[in-house]
Amino acid sequence: MEQQDLSSAALVLLGHGSTLNAESGAPVFQHAAELRRRRCCAQVREAFWKQAPQAKDVLASLEVPRVFVVPLFISEGYFSDVVIPHELGFGGKPGGEGCRLQRRGEQDLVYCRPVGTHSSMTGVLLARAREVVERFPFPRAPACKETTLFIAGHGTDRNENSRKAIERQAELIRAMNLYAAVHGVFMEEEPRITEIHKLAPTRNVVVVPFFISDGLHVREDIPVMLGAAERVVRQRLHEGKPSWRNPSEAKEKMVWYAPSVGTEPHVADVILERAKEGARTCNLKPGN
Repeated sequence: MEQQDLSSAALVLLGHGSTLNAESGAPVFQHAAELRRRRCCAQVREAFWKQAPQAKDVLASLEVPRVFVVPLFISEGYFSDVVIPHELGFGGKPGGEGCRLQRRGEQDLVYCRPVGTHSSMTGVLLARAREVVERFPFPRAPACKETTLFIAGHGTDRNENSRKAIERQAELIRAMNLYAAVHGVFMEEEPRITEIHKLAPTRNVVVVPFFISDGLHVREDIPVMLGAAERVVRQRLHEGKPSWRNPSEAKEKMVWYAPSVGTEPHVADVILERAKEGARTCNLKPGN
């Protein structure tokens, strides 16, 4: 496969962002800083949909010949695949079909596929599940075969693609035969996160949030859905502690709760791969 040179291009990491929670944008800044350190692109910029710096402003400020916009989103869902590319002026079909290329004079802008649907995210998920148990082995680190793995997502009825990335990852990991069982669970769709105690055939449970950031959903909503008291969650956060104590017993299960996948360091590599994939798909040469 031809290697794509991004040294003369700009890479824009696009996050959803939030005006209510600063943690929402943290992974964008984290991975942008790492990619700047590697000096693989002429420029690496952060951009957001819901907070500053706004995506439209960032794109308007770039003067390099090639710009790759990589959405730090989990799925090809309603915002990442419909709303945002439309508002930014990109054509092409949703769902990664065809090339989303926009030409502005001598400048080519490419809207890439989201990081969450990349094949290497399976390894990121497994690393998160392994790390949380190894870090908190009390009373002992259970074997994978004694454990049920849950991949937790948001879910939405606005776009059926929203849950596909999670279901696909559950299917891939299930086929590896590593865990006693593997399930995708959701905040707003069936099966619900609140039902893990019914779905898990084992006492040991590991929950990995398939979210980009450790925002309000990951830090507050999901721990309560797992069985923590809302008052306790808020008190722990107020004290600067993790909202979930690993492991905790909830509804007769011993539950380990991992950080979100989006903050895992390997995601920086996935971002680069998405940009290179965009260049190949749109048949862009380094000098274009």
